[in-house]
Amino acid sequence: MTFKPLEIGDYAILKPFFARQAYDLSPYSLLSLMTWNGHLYRTSWRIDGASAILSFQSDQDPEDRYLVLPVPPPDEPRVDDLVRLAENAGIPCFWFVPDDRVERIGRAALETRFRLTEQPEYMDYIYRTADLATLKGNRYIRKRNLINQFERAYGSRGRVAVEPISRENVPECLVFLDEWCHLRGGCDPSGEDMLACERRAVIAALENLEALEGIGILVRIDDAVSAFGIASRLNETMATLNFEKAYPHVRGLYQYLDRECARLLFAGFEFINKESDMGLADLAKSKESYDPVRRLRSWRLDLR
Repeated sequence: MTFKPLEIGDYAILKPFFARQAYDLSPYSLLSLMTWNGHLYRTSWRIDGASAILSFQSDQDPEDRYLVLPVPPPDEPRVDDLVRLAENAGIPCFWFVPDDRVERIGRAALETRFRLTEQPEYMDYIYRTADLATLKGNRYIRKRNLINQFERAYGSRGRVAVEPISRENVPECLVFLDEWCHLRGGCDPSGEDMLACERRAVIAALENLEALEGIGILVRIDDAVSAFGIASRLNETMATLNFEKAYPHVRGLYQYLDRECARLLFAGFEFINKESDMGLADLAKSKESYDPVRRLRSWRLDLR
C-alpha cells in the first residue's frame, strides 16, 4: 500500500472525504491534520475506495508509525476490515479511535484481534455552543465576572475591537504570536518541544487559513492584536477550536475571547470541541471549568 506525503495543496482532494466524516475527536479535523503535519510527526495519505486512509510517522522515532480510522467511516464498521487495512499498510497500530466508535464496532470483537489502550492525554472536551456563547447560570458566574472586569477596564472606553482574521491582518497576528511565545519563555523556532511545534502549526494555520477554509477572529486592545482564535468544521454538528491565544496578563481577556469565539466562529454548530488537555493539569483544570457536556475518550489499537 503506497502513501503520498501530505501537502497543503492536497486539501481540495481530501475535503470531500472529510466533509462526510462522522468522528467527534479533534484529530480528525482536516485543518489540524494539515497544520500539524511536519511538526512532531509526518502525515501521508491514500484513497482506498470510498475512504481516505492516513498514516503517521514520528519525527523522533521513524519506527513509531500508526494509522487513524478511515475517513469517512464505513456504514457498517467491522473488525476484519481494520485488520485487513493494518496488514495491507504494514502498520499494525491505530491511534485516535473514539470511545463511541469502539462501542459501535464492539469492544469484545475488537479485543479478539487488537490490544486496546486508552489514550487519556487525548480525551477531548466537548461543549454546547449555546452554553459558551451565553455563559448563563451559576456555573459560569466566575467567567461572567472576569469578562465584566475586562469590559469595564477596556470596552467602556472604546479600546477593544473584534474582527475576522484576514490576509491583511495575518502579519499582525504573527507579531502577537511571537510576543506571546516570548512571554511564555519558549517557542524556539528550531525547537522540537510541544510549544515550539505548536507555534509552527499556528503559523501554518494563519498563513493558509483561506486555503484550508478555517475561520478566525482577533481581539485588538488599543489597536494592537492581543488575542486570536482559529476554528474549523469537524462534522455536521461540531466544529473544533484549533488554536486560541491571548495575553495572559490581561485579566478576563481569555474568557472574553472564548465567548466571542463561541458567538462568532461556531454559529450553526451545536457543539464545540476544544480538543484535549495533552495530560497537562493546568489545561485540564481550565477545560473542566467550562463544564463540558461530554468527554470523549481516545483509544489506541495494536494488532495482536
